[in-house]
Amino acid sequence: MINHNGPIKAVRTPSRRIPICEIPMIKKRIHQGEFLNRIAADYDVNPGRISEIKNGQRYAEIPPAA
Repeated sequence: MINHNGPIKAVRTPSRRIPICEIPMIKKRIHQGEFLNRIAADYDVNPGRISEIKNGQRYAEIPPAA
């Protein structure tokens, strides 16, 4: 059977959001030298989100955990 409606598109699901209460621990792990992709995998988010936290593009006002 031939599909005449064009290519089949994948269903996209939105990325998970990082809970604000987790940001200090994420920053601590970044400062301890953990790989960004490992941190991202633990929170099931794109490594780019962790990079934005590292670079201060997101949540710059939240300090790292002690």
